[in-house]
Amino acid sequence: MNYENILIATENNIATITINRPTKLNALNGMTISDLHKAIKTLGKNNEIRVIILTGSGEKAFVAGADIAEFANFSIEEGMQLAAEGQAKLFDYIENLKTPVIAAINGFALGGGLELAMACHFRVASDNAKMGLPEVSLGLIPGYGGTQRLPQLVGKGRAMEMIMTAGMITAEDAYKAGLVNHVVPQAELLEFCTGIAKRIMKNSPYAIGKAIKSVNANFKEGKNGYETEIKAFGKCFGTEDFKEGTTAFLEKRKATFKGK
Repeated sequence: MNYENILIATENNIATITINRPTKLNALNGMTISDLHKAIKTLGKNNEIRVIILTGSGEKAFVAGADIAEFANFSIEEGMQLAAEGQAKLFDYIENLKTPVIAAINGFALGGGLELAMACHFRVASDNAKMGLPEVSLGLIPGYGGTQRLPQLVGKGRAMEMIMTAGMITAEDAYKAGLVNHVVPQAELLEFCTGIAKRIMKNSPYAIGKAIKSVNANFKEGKNGYETEIKAFGKCFGTEDFKEGTTAFLEKRKATFKGK
């Protein structure tokens, strides 16, 4: 499949998606969101792909925000539709994907860019990265889940301050706040994320998918996370991965799990 604004490389069961609009600092426009949705949907269905790493091209930006020119003249109804479609097509879609998605934040992650990173299952930042939600400086609020995911990650008070000041924080401050899991030199970012991906791939892909679903359930209205966990836990007992994992443990050998 051909994409206009992204590049995809696969190696050793790991897919790396690079958002490739360097002249626009990889800003999200409709085509890029569509490309990402199609790519992630395709990779998510591929049993050979066990982890997805999402990053930006160049050394300046992961995603420096949404493409403001696309929606500067939108009406109220068009604005609501933009947010609803974007959340369903990409941000919520990534969050609920059974395949782990790691955000490799290689530079500016602002507005929709930070929202995209927060939709991933966890984040690793390069030491030059800066993050923020500047939407209120444009007379907007974050519309791709930022008002919901940021408080979940850093707490209500920090999220309120970041959103209301429209300011940026450094990678180190993001690490201290719990927004990113690790901060590494930019030259080592993808290698570091690949190392984490390899550790993930040692484990049961079925169980990982159920773990993602169970963790997410705790943050969804009307969902009982404990009930989701109990059901998912039970379903694991009926899988080949469970048989292989427990047998390998009892036989004191490393388990060999099949594709997802």
